[in-house]
Amino acid sequence: MSRSELVSKLRSFLPRDAVLYETEDLKPYECDGLSAYRQTPMIVALPQTEEEVAKILQICHATQIPVVARGAGTGLSGGALPHNEGILLSLAKLKRILEIDPIARTARVQPGVRNLAISEAVAPYSLYYAPDPSSQIACTIGGNVAENSGGVHCLKYGLTVHNILKLRVLTMEGQAIEIGSSALDSPGYDLLALMTGSEGMLGIITEITVKLTPKPEKAQLVMAAFNDIQKAADAVANIISAGIIPAGMEMMDKITIHAVEDFLHAGYDLDAAAILLCEADGMTEEVADEIQKISTIMQESGAIKISISRNETERLCFWAGRKAAFPAAGRVSPDYYCMDGTIPRKRLAQVLHDIETLSAEYGLRCMNVFHAGDGNLHPLILYDANQPGELEKTEAFGARILEICIEAGGTITGEHGVGIEKLDQMCLQFKSAERNLFHAIKHAFDPAGLLNPGKAIPSLHRCAELGAMHVHRSENKFPTIPRF
Repeated sequence: MSRSELVSKLRSFLPRDAVLYETEDLKPYECDGLSAYRQTPMIVALPQTEEEVAKILQICHATQIPVVARGAGTGLSGGALPHNEGILLSLAKLKRILEIDPIARTARVQPGVRNLAISEAVAPYSLYYAPDPSSQIACTIGGNVAENSGGVHCLKYGLTVHNILKLRVLTMEGQAIEIGSSALDSPGYDLLALMTGSEGMLGIITEITVKLTPKPEKAQLVMAAFNDIQKAADAVANIISAGIIPAGMEMMDKITIHAVEDFLHAGYDLDAAAILLCEADGMTEEVADEIQKISTIMQESGAIKISISRNETERLCFWAGRKAAFPAAGRVSPDYYCMDGTIPRKRLAQVLHDIETLSAEYGLRCMNVFHAGDGNLHPLILYDANQPGELEKTEAFGARILEICIEAGGTITGEHGVGIEKLDQMCLQFKSAERNLFHAIKHAFDPAGLLNPGKAIPSLHRCAELGAMHVHRSENKFPTIPRF
């Protein structure tokens, strides 16, 4: 089917302005938050109902046209990169909150609902939606499910997978299925967990039932400055080993502190080598006791300065600095490349030292900001795409960071997904038997491979070639992974 024929077929049931095919209309959809990679889609479709989504899928299935689902486009691994011969299926117009049940503490929402909008809608019931990515003001819940997003409070309250109960999903054939349950458990395979984090490769999510959390009576934050990253890392381990599970625990290094403070003036200590933010929430007496214990542990771990939020405004200001790390990076560099890896907490200081060594080797600055409590790192490599060869050098730097995470006993992603960015590292993270199982699962849901093709799971051929290259470079501890 030609593009003009497909446009006519789509416009038979979609409004004229909901089917885009002119170049100037397609350009805004050519990348997600990982803007280093761009691809113009053949067509963008913007349905408003589940029925319209189903019709689009049925057409694409019948004509074997690839489909890439997209939410707000805030993803950071190229997961929503369009297919140049396929349809970019935007779910942004499916943005209704369908039901709020304050007794059961659940909300049933469409995928285009913004993360923060859920908390705003349920605030009158003293409830909120706990996972809070830094992009929560813009990112959509459908994208959060696709990537299994986290946030600064995921240490205590979990990732997206821990905060949803049920999904309504359309298969590539346009058939609706419901997985999960309103109960705490359901019979059969745990397809809810399988679909969460599947990056749009198994089905198109059209409804999500989320769990809601009661607002704590009080929340308070300790901000500690350290003159050595090792001491800050020790403080993280000491807090967890003391049996304390903070609501959130985040760390920033010196270059990040300076970028954020210049941008937002959050009150960060510019002399610090690292800043650790640690929050307690719950009943007032419980919070007071936990804050006192956390402060003592930080002091004993070598903190040179400790500040405790005196009110809600100050607490939010301290957090605002952390959540502004990405836009702050955009003020100090023409471009930045955000990595996402997870390591055991005990390896934190060593991995940060290795990243610093790589920074010097590649001649590129790197801001380190991360969920310290669960070891989820977000190195931001600063570069200038206008300089010839600098993007390629940045990619090589990023690949080596992910390899370091694997060698430390960690993983290549904590919450940003694999997308196209980390396909090569998937070859290193998993053995062939595991990768074969991934392909089998993909085939069970999408036999023709039309849903988000070329993402998340590398081809067997790609991994075979990469393995051969590693055999020849085995003397190099961190071989540079090539682009294919």
